[in-house]
Amino acid sequence: MQLEDWLVLATTLLFIVIYGAWKTRKHSKVSDYLRGGNSAKWWTVGISVMATQASAITFLSTPGQAFHDGMGFVQFYFGLPIAMIIICMVFIPLYHKLKVYTAYEFLEQRFDGKTRVLTAFLFLIQRGLSAGITIFAPAIILSAVLGWDLYLLNIIIGVLVIIYTVSGGTKAVSVTQKQQMAVIFAGMFIAFYLILDGLPEEVTFSKALEIAGASGKMDVLDFSFDFENNYTVWSGIIGGTFLMLSYFGTDQSQVQRYLSGQSVKQSQLGLMFNGLLKVPMQFFILLVGVMVFVFYQYNSAPLHFNPSNVSEVMASDYADEYKALETERFVVEKELFAVQAAMAATTDGLKDGQLVAKMKSLQATDKELREKAKTVILQVNENATVNDKDYVFIHYILNNLPKGLIGLLLAVILSAAMSSTASELNALGTTTTIDIYKRRQTQERDEAFYISKSKWFTAMWGVLAILVACVANLFENLIQLVNIIGSIFYGNVLGIFLLAFFIKFVRSRAVFLAAIVTQVVIIGLWFWDVIPYLWLNLIGCVLVILIAMLIQSLDNRQKNRGQISH
Repeated sequence: MQLEDWLVLATTLLFIVIYGAWKTRKHSKVSDYLRGGNSAKWWTVGISVMATQASAITFLSTPGQAFHDGMGFVQFYFGLPIAMIIICMVFIPLYHKLKVYTAYEFLEQRFDGKTRVLTAFLFLIQRGLSAGITIFAPAIILSAVLGWDLYLLNIIIGVLVIIYTVSGGTKAVSVTQKQQMAVIFAGMFIAFYLILDGLPEEVTFSKALEIAGASGKMDVLDFSFDFENNYTVWSGIIGGTFLMLSYFGTDQSQVQRYLSGQSVKQSQLGLMFNGLLKVPMQFFILLVGVMVFVFYQYNSAPLHFNPSNVSEVMASDYADEYKALETERFVVEKELFAVQAAMAATTDGLKDGQLVAKMKSLQATDKELREKAKTVILQVNENATVNDKDYVFIHYILNNLPKGLIGLLLAVILSAAMSSTASELNALGTTTTIDIYKRRQTQERDEAFYISKSKWFTAMWGVLAILVACVANLFENLIQLVNIIGSIFYGNVLGIFLLAFFIKFVRSRAVFLAAIVTQVVIIGLWFWDVIPYLWLNLIGCVLVILIAMLIQSLDNRQKNRGQISH
């Protein structure tokens, strides 16, 4: 990185932190601090909702996912528009009517205190872990690629977020997320343009799409019922709908974003804005990854994208074996460049069966060599994380962008980490204050007292998130890890809310017991890898509803027998 990159990076991040803290520094009421004074317009709500979900993991992992596996991951989001409609019709009007600070307050009114605390506790566990991961994800990748100290990066990202989130509460999160999303969109569009600009002159955008399609990267839709495949149309629409309903409807980090809306209508418009824009946004980010794949059909790429793994191998007794793989791949790469150049030279190149077959054969060989490299890495360190998807896009940024723009793209990654983490810490502090601490208070306290406690709890969760980040290990693809954690807990929580909304005969004891049993079952299904994780949302939701209804029916039958016997 050059001086210009450091200046762009530091200026961008410091402006966001200082502006957010200064703009929202004064609060006299709890509603101002926790709900932003209900002053947010629909576009602020929509951007804040989108920024909360779009963490650094989105902009690091998603392009790498597309680079290796193509566009199929976009199916994961197919259930989102459906979920937005349901939340706008059912959840938002009820939350605004009850004037709640958290989603879990409603559960005490419908059931009892222990159900509310249990659900809040499930949220605190999964979101507390996720907050650490959203800090850890960019930190471990930037540390590996740039040589920065991992623990120092965790602390810097965490402390920057804590400063303005504690200072300004919900309004600070919303205000800074507008700047952060502006930086993110600007950076991604610039990166996309530069990727296309770096292709040979004869390779137009349409031809790049054809090359990607011929390489199997543009297969968006999979209508199969293959449970070995995480991403199909059905898992996206069914499992994805339940995950998105749970996340946007019951996760306080999202609920708090639209509870800050000026009115029911403003909150609803904000969510629909997110529903309409989110799928195209994810499609575009995946397309960036596909274009990076096309770029590397004409430009050299490393055998393995994680530089820390490569450094470890090169310092071991397996260095010669790894170098031999690199030499072999260099030959394959040169042949691939020649084939791609021949295909690009004519308008009908992609219709030449022999050239296309040769291209696919070379790509298959390239993939085999990459797998052999992973085997060598594991021989050196059996605990190494050999999945290098998360390093693909950052490698492109650091090795192909002009100075100044590298700093901007790093600012994109860190801004995304900060925006998502800020929402999480804000929600964790609010839930701890309102659902756990306040309900145990036996004496009246003034507004300033609870604002102070909210700030302390937010800071506490910020420190815990930093600690989680410092002890975390990279787990497969990072964007999958966050979604797996959500899938383990979200279905159960959604089922509890659906029971509260629609199944009136079920009482608190049945729900409480059903929730505990369901959570144990879901963790077991995940641990033994019985079914793809997206389906855990549907199973958890249906299971808690059925068990609660069964327990309540048995309770009613027993109660009726007791009345008859008397």
